[in-house]
Formats: sequence, structure tokens, C-alpha cells
Amino acid sequence: MPTTNHDFDAEALYRALLEQVRTGLAGVPDAAIVGIHSGGAWLAERLASDLDLKARLGFIDVSFYRDDYAKKGLHPDVKPTHIGFNVDGATIVLVDDVLFTGRTTRAAINVLFDYGRPACIKLAALADRGGRELPVAPDFVGVRTSLARNQLLSLARDAAGQLSLTIEDDNADSEQ
Repeated sequence: MPTTNHDFDAEALYRALLEQVRTGLAGVPDAAIVGIHSGGAWLAERLASDLDLKARLGFIDVSFYRDDYAKKGLHPDVKPTHIGFNVDGATIVLVDDVLFTGRTTRAAINVLFDYGRPACIKLAALADRGGRELPVAPDFVGVRTSLARNQLLSLARDAAGQLSLTIEDDNADSEQ
């Protein structure tokens, strides 16, 4: 259900997301968690720790796989992709902080298939803000909200690892 709050309880949203993922992976062999840098990577680290999947944790950067790479160029904060487990046949929970157009998810799936052929990819997002341009839907989601096109959701993590999620004005012509 949509919400219009300007601040979200990101820790409560994380706990709701964790329980959904825990239930969704119950009895699933060969499960793995892969986070999209950077907010999705933070969430993936916590999920992997809470679900005892640290050995099956990976991180991906989609910078070179985005369909707007030629227009935007290389993001100055590119992180390495690291997937240290066999992707073939795995059930992968792909984790992002905010789901918007679906383009980041599409790029992340392309990265995963460069590493192998998973049995299944499930999408987890802390927040789904709508505005889809591609047929992408989360399997697990903390909150669904509606924002104006010129707004964005920003996930932050403090030194103690506590998460915060706020609505901000988007001063750039960028897509998540």
C-alpha cells in the first residue's frame, strides 16, 4: 500500500524483508544472496548474516551493464563484482535497496548470467517506489510507496550499521 511519509523506519522495513526472505528460502537448497552495490550490498550483508548464508554472499556492480552507460558514462564509485560461489543451479536472492524503473535489476540479471545459469532468481527490495519501465516485480519487499518523478529514496547506513531511508529531491536527471 502506498505511503507518503518522508521518513521510513528502515530497520523495521529490513526486519519485515528478512522474514519474507527467510520464509521464501525455507527448504531451498543451494540458496545464495547477491547484493547490488551499494545499498543492496548493505542489505545483502545483513541478510546473509541473519540467514547464515555468509559463504553464499556475492556483490555486483551493474555500471557496465546499464542500458544508459553510453549516455551517463562510468560512475565515479564503481565497486568490484564478487561472486565466490557457483551460480549454476543456485536459487539467488538478488537484493537492491530501491526498485524503480527495473533497469538496474535487468542489468544485474545480465551480470549474474555472465557467472552461470541460476535455477531461479528472486528479487528483494527494501522499497518499491513504482514507476516501472520494464516488467520487473519484487518477490520480497519491505514497503511499496509512490513518489513524484523528481523525488528519490535514499538509503544510508551509519557507522553502527543502522539503516535510514528518506525521501529526497532528485536534482539530477538520473534513473535508479
